Amino acid sequence: MIEPVTPLTPRPVRFAPVGQWWRDVTFVHWAVPPEAVAGFLPDGTRPDVHDGLTYIGLVPFRMHPIGGRVGPRLPYIGTFCETNVRLYAVDKAGRRGVVFLSLDASRLVPVLGAQISSRLPYKWSSMRLERTGDVLTYTSRRIWPGPRGASSRVVVRVGPAAETSELSRFLTARWGLHVSWHGRTIYLPNDHPEWRLHEAELLELDDSLVAAAGLAVPAGPPVSVLHSPGVPVRFGLPSP
Repeated sequence: MIEPVTPLTPRPVRFAPVGQWWRDVTFVHWAVPPEAVAGFLPDGTRPDVHDGLTYIGLVPFRMHPIGGRVGPRLPYIGTFCETNVRLYAVDKAGRRGVVFLSLDASRLVPVLGAQISSRLPYKWSSMRLERTGDVLTYTSRRIWPGPRGASSRVVVRVGPAAETSELSRFLTARWGLHVSWHGRTIYLPNDHPEWRLHEAELLELDDSLVAAAGLAVPAGPPVSVLHSPGVPVRFGLPSP
């Protein structure tokens, strides 16, 4: 049985050693056949599909102080811009989740810490988010590790509140991530309030992060562009 796609987590996190704020989040998505990405997923997972297709996501946002029940909040180290390239998977237990192929971040210390502790593919990049009225510009250029110079520029105009659809929930209502960790695949749960989603007009897109992750660059424009002012997020303890 595959868990349903719901606006709130079916498994609330009871103990949250880590908490984060995701702010000014933009979701850019392309539809692709499942076989195009199956080889990028951890053992024991398969592409999660909606109407026979799965999706590649390019998601820039701002991270705000990291903290939780364990450890202090870190206002400087824990506040940075991030852009991730992600896929969608389901495991043998039916848990839907995200698979990150890359996570570019503008603070070196969190990048090193995540690489060591969680084996997530964090990259150190020079990044910026600029806002002019309802227009947001996200820029990123990778420093380390390579491919050095991989970059992204996403410019969107935020519009009115978006009507909820099955696709928008499929792409955003994700309550965990699947990650390869020391030869096995683990699941890291999270919970947060329901996303407040807005329509977003893509004004400019110049990206090489998707290709740098090893994916074939999708043909044509994105099929979905959404924006959210953000949510507070809690991460629970990993499980097999």
